[in-house]
Amino acid sequence: MKFYSKKRIYWFLGIITFLLLLTFTFFYASDTSKAFPIDEYYAYDQAIPLKDSLSLLKDTKDFKLYHISYQSVHQKKISGLLSLPKISPAPLPVVILMHGLGDNKNVDYVSYGNDLFLKNGYAVLRIDFSEHGERKGDFHDFSLTGKYKYWSRDIISQTVFDLRRAVDFIETREELDAKRIGYYGISLGGITGTIFCGIDNRIKVPIVALAGGQLNLLYEKEALTKEAKDFVSIIEPLNFVKKIAPRPFLMLNAKNDEIVPPLMSTLLFNEAQEPKEIIWYDAKHRDAPLNIIYGDGLNWFKKYL
Repeated sequence: MKFYSKKRIYWFLGIITFLLLLTFTFFYASDTSKAFPIDEYYAYDQAIPLKDSLSLLKDTKDFKLYHISYQSVHQKKISGLLSLPKISPAPLPVVILMHGLGDNKNVDYVSYGNDLFLKNGYAVLRIDFSEHGERKGDFHDFSLTGKYKYWSRDIISQTVFDLRRAVDFIETREELDAKRIGYYGISLGGITGTIFCGIDNRIKVPIVALAGGQLNLLYEKEALTKEAKDFVSIIEPLNFVKKIAPRPFLMLNAKNDEIVPPLMSTLLFNEAQEPKEIIWYDAKHRDAPLNIIYGDGLNWFKKYL
């Protein structure tokens, strides 16, 4: 009897242990928040048709300018401009040039960069950020901490998808060299571009200007909370910048930047891997000298692209 009782107890304990292990496995296997790689958020079906179109806007002795459109993720129609220089033979190296918050692909400082790269033999592709330019709908107060924070975050994440689809578009064009694509993003275009270039290795030479990382610092007293870190995780440049290596990464920043604090730029640069370089200008966010900041970018493209 005693042997039977012990055997029964062991059997009972074995069942309990199995059930506990099963419960533990169920709950932890169901928690995918840690198991899901954050860059997988930006995976998409490349096979979806681009439905792209080109319309010639200008044809001069030096260049051609096209208005383009294509289909992006989430059924978004993307508008852009493609400039093709006539001084260089096809296929042409390409620079994707992105504007900052509240602006568009035609804004003066982007047009300046377009003209400079074009004169030096690069094709230039400019698109509008989500909810900007030709794509602008009801524009709310952009703030990652305000009452439109999800709308604001979606602007960044959607534009990452749009940029990936821009590369898909480039790959369809015989006049463009899809193996020589550079990126030049300014301000929010630099922040978004760091994410984009981190997850899409088809960009061979990334340059970000007036950009930084550690976005949870925008939450000030709540910066270190789990909620703040989780919210910005899919748009946090620090989570993606390491993946840029071994491609050459250039940052262009202002010492007196009042929009993107130099601390945030330094944190992003420190998180990046070699090869990398940062250039500081004695300027504020909006008065960085265009001829110098674009000139340094051009030299980087000439060296690596």
